[in-house]
Amino acid sequence: MSNIIVLGAQWGDEGKGKMVDLFSEKFDVVARYQGGHNAGHTVYIGKTKYVLKLIPSGILRPGVQAVIGNGVVIDPGALLSEMATLEGVGIAVDEQLRISNRAHVIFPFHPLMEKMSEAREGRTAIGTTSRGIGPAYEDKIARRGIRMADLVDADSFEEMFEALLADKATIAKAFHISFDQDWGAVRKQYQEYATRLHPLICDTSAFLGESMKAGKRILFEGAQGTMLDIDHGTYPFVTSSSASAGGACTGAGVPPTKINGVIGVSKAYITRVGGGPFPTEALREEGERIRKAGNEFGAVTGRPRRCGWFDVPLLHFTTTVNGFDSLVITKLDVLDMLAEIPVCIGYKIDGKVTNEMPATNRGMEKIEPVYKVMSGWHCSTKGAATFDALPEKAKTYLDFLESQTGVEVGCVSNGPERTETIIRKGSKLEKLLS
Repeated sequence: MSNIIVLGAQWGDEGKGKMVDLFSEKFDVVARYQGGHNAGHTVYIGKTKYVLKLIPSGILRPGVQAVIGNGVVIDPGALLSEMATLEGVGIAVDEQLRISNRAHVIFPFHPLMEKMSEAREGRTAIGTTSRGIGPAYEDKIARRGIRMADLVDADSFEEMFEALLADKATIAKAFHISFDQDWGAVRKQYQEYATRLHPLICDTSAFLGESMKAGKRILFEGAQGTMLDIDHGTYPFVTSSSASAGGACTGAGVPPTKINGVIGVSKAYITRVGGGPFPTEALREEGERIRKAGNEFGAVTGRPRRCGWFDVPLLHFTTTVNGFDSLVITKLDVLDMLAEIPVCIGYKIDGKVTNEMPATNRGMEKIEPVYKVMSGWHCSTKGAATFDALPEKAKTYLDFLESQTGVEVGCVSNGPERTETIIRKGSKLEKLLS
């Protein structure tokens, strides 16, 4: 029995959705453990494109149970919209989905608070999606949030809602922000959401525990990436949850002794969305070429992603935090057209070369990347079904990444569809999936 975590090894958008969808064929349950509907996972099955924001990608597999864990913050309207889309293509959402009764709820005043915070004079804009994710987590940590269990408790929800609404109205008034809205209608709408979602809400920690006892295999799906983790990422340009492997235990309510492996997903290059340091960012024409070739635009927001070169020190750092057993390298095909491919193998800071990740933005801004330039392969990697079938220089590139990071490359994605994936024979990844 293997219970594994699949998460982003960079700044998110690494292709986790595709890999979770692919791997979930081998699992009974797929559990999402953090984030909100700001994190979109894109999956292509044939010519059909699915964008999943809250529901784990495993739900696209018939019979696989999908769990939204307690570490996720949920906009019920967004969730119901996503459910309706899946139901429209024949997916048995009511049978396959379970939602934690301890997950916190996002309300319309949360995006308002976020926009106010981002626009405040003197505030460093983080570049959030303004969907209320951060403020919902703020309420959670401040112990004033409303959870799914509260939402479906008709006797207490109204009182809790009015108390939280009064709190937000006070903040809006202090900052001279218009707070005019029919909040009574909002409350009624959320009560209607509760009626629809109630049958799916349960103690998912208990559900996962019983599943493990029954010998079922569980895949834990991370959102965003390790460098956006609230503790270990490039703070303050991070998300508001624990996007690293440790977040799977707290965000799903399972013991760490039940985790058998951790798989990191990394692009063959690197991207990030929004503000914050990016040592290996490729500017102007180079970055634009990668962006166009990789279709590097946000699945949820459509925002163009910043693009750059593979960063070995960053992978050293995220490997230390997560303990990767294996790496999945995605979007190898995006590099097919390049004659030369720089790889950052070290950071030069104040004249000294290091692999250490600075903790502050000021430290990150001092980084001068030390590059090793690899030869491109100038031919298509699409259609290669085995590692040996890849172009020699593509294999050399992957072997170099493996040797530099100290983690095996157990899987390569050379296209967006399920079939465009190579799982390396004899790898730790293959054993974890077997």
